[in-house]
Amino acid sequence: METNNLVKSIANRTAQTALFRSVYVWMTLALAITGFVALYVAKSYTLINAMAQNSMMFWILLIAEVGLVMFLSARIHRISFTTTTILFILYSVLNGVTMSVLFMVYTMSSIATTFFVTAGTFGATALYGYVTKKDLTRIGSLCIMGVIGLIIASLVNLFLQNSMMDLIISYIGVLLFVGLTAYDSQKIKQLLSGDDVEVNETTQKIALMGSLTLYLDFINLFIYLLRILGDRK
Repeated sequence: METNNLVKSIANRTAQTALFRSVYVWMTLALAITGFVALYVAKSYTLINAMAQNSMMFWILLIAEVGLVMFLSARIHRISFTTTTILFILYSVLNGVTMSVLFMVYTMSSIATTFFVTAGTFGATALYGYVTKKDLTRIGSLCIMGVIGLIIASLVNLFLQNSMMDLIISYIGVLLFVGLTAYDSQKIKQLLSGDDVEVNETTQKIALMGSLTLYLDFINLFIYLLRILGDRK
């Protein structure tokens, strides 16, 4: 009996380790895809010119991204892991296209520097969320409400064009997504932890959605840090 329990415990830990590893592998892959696509589009005069001159195209891409995330969140239990993976990769590509405009605004060196700052901040915060015994649910809920307010403030500032307000929004955005990174890291750990966790299509989809969540945290943290640290052309 004890031998069976030991074997089951080892198999369970092995499955958890594999799923946790896949979360960060998929997130890293998505970031790499986004980065390469953004750089490719930025270096293509035709593509970047089309993005710059056609604002409708840019907004259509943004709406498509939001639509993809909403579709994945709503249909994750009904679609296959393969379909989920394809849509995740498609989202990474679309996000890379829209983020290519950053290369028109900021210098390459400041983008690279901010990326490494973001990676360090994200890594430390995600690790804290993973190892801490403190329940971060309340912090996560406050950060989610804060993001809603941040979106509203950003939309208002589109019309006001207030540089001071833009800076304040950026600093608040950094704080909110640092909090969300810790919260999401803990939540993913809880979802993939248990006595009967095994690697199957359901848990793989949970891991992939966890990757998407952390990917979004990283991207948003990067953008807000770039608005603070980036050197404009």
